[in-house]
Amino acid sequence: MPGPLSHIRVLDLSRILAGPSCTQILADLGAEVIKVEKPGAGDDTRHWGPPWAKDSDGNDTPDSIYYLAINRGKKSVTVDISKPEGQQMIRDLANKCDVLVENYKVGGLKKYKLTYDDLKDDNPSLVYCSITGFGQDGPYAPRAGYDYMIQAMSGLMSITGEADGKPGGGPMRAGVSIADLTTGLYSTISILAALTHRERTGDGQHIDMALLDCATAILANQGMMYLATGESPVRVGNRHPSVVPYQPFKTSDGHVVLAVGNDGQFERLCKVLGMPEVAEDERFAKGSGRIQHQPEISDMLTPLMAEKTTAEWLTILAEVAVPCGPINNVEDVFNDPQIQHRGMKINLPHSKAGHMDILGSPINLSATPVEYTDGPPVLGEHTDDVLRDILELDDDAIAALQVKNVI
Repeated sequence: MPGPLSHIRVLDLSRILAGPSCTQILADLGAEVIKVEKPGAGDDTRHWGPPWAKDSDGNDTPDSIYYLAINRGKKSVTVDISKPEGQQMIRDLANKCDVLVENYKVGGLKKYKLTYDDLKDDNPSLVYCSITGFGQDGPYAPRAGYDYMIQAMSGLMSITGEADGKPGGGPMRAGVSIADLTTGLYSTISILAALTHRERTGDGQHIDMALLDCATAILANQGMMYLATGESPVRVGNRHPSVVPYQPFKTSDGHVVLAVGNDGQFERLCKVLGMPEVAEDERFAKGSGRIQHQPEISDMLTPLMAEKTTAEWLTILAEVAVPCGPINNVEDVFNDPQIQHRGMKINLPHSKAGHMDILGSPINLSATPVEYTDGPPVLGEHTDDVLRDILELDDDAIAALQVKNVI
């Protein structure tokens, strides 16, 4: 079966991470994604190296590993939208697309007459997704927004990291650009919802996505804690604010994370550790009590967990259905048999490298599985093909645009 979005064409005017991560998901699901880039430069992340992608001879290419992570399965077209011919080309492409994704600053496309209001009359079924730091309105709307500052402003950094007063204490950013990636996910969901609406009505719409909104939304239980109590949650390091024991422990040769989410699991853990009486103690028997006595539980478990290796604990605790896991580095992750079985590393063709390993998609659909076609495109790789096949320009017209440096 073709991909579930194989009937959808996407015009991707986004760059960096939030927008490209969204359009990569759409490409994985079968959509034709046309990535528009600036001639001679391309997406900013192409230059965010080292490390750099290697060609088939092992030499550095102009594209960074960062760029490769979020641009597979797309067609790269170079268009200078500062020129009238380039602007018209984008309008013509938008008229032949179902979805447009852009992440220019608010008003940034107005001078090129490429906003939703500029395009909707010619293509009323167009789903137009705008991704910005702060949204299309509000006091911060004109500002640029980057993931790091959004993690700070959304409160995520205030609840991430070791507690104040402890070694290494202080606000901490997540190890990946979580605000950008979350916005990419929410944008994908919004686009799919808008396409469903269009199937029923024939009408497109404008989607207004903001990094700050999305990062605030994923505060989840921490956000609700403030809304319910009026008190801001604080950093608790590797502990959990409402589940105990839910933290890493040293083993004889490394670490293991215990994730004991209910009273039954705690009872089984205590039996394995040779202290069944602890699970019967009224201070510890219920989750609410364990929260109040977290330091005591941690102190009891610490020396016992250090008596065996990580591998031993993983086997022992799995046998009694107590959730636990190792703290893997990234190499460990891709050597993990579960990750390998689930296909989270794939190998795709690439015009310069021949083939390259790429992160896989976590989406698993039984009838219409994810399609992997090509690796990330080199800059302008598909310009001529797209202009010829979609806009029906002949070789002379394409050559004239090249002479004018429009493409």
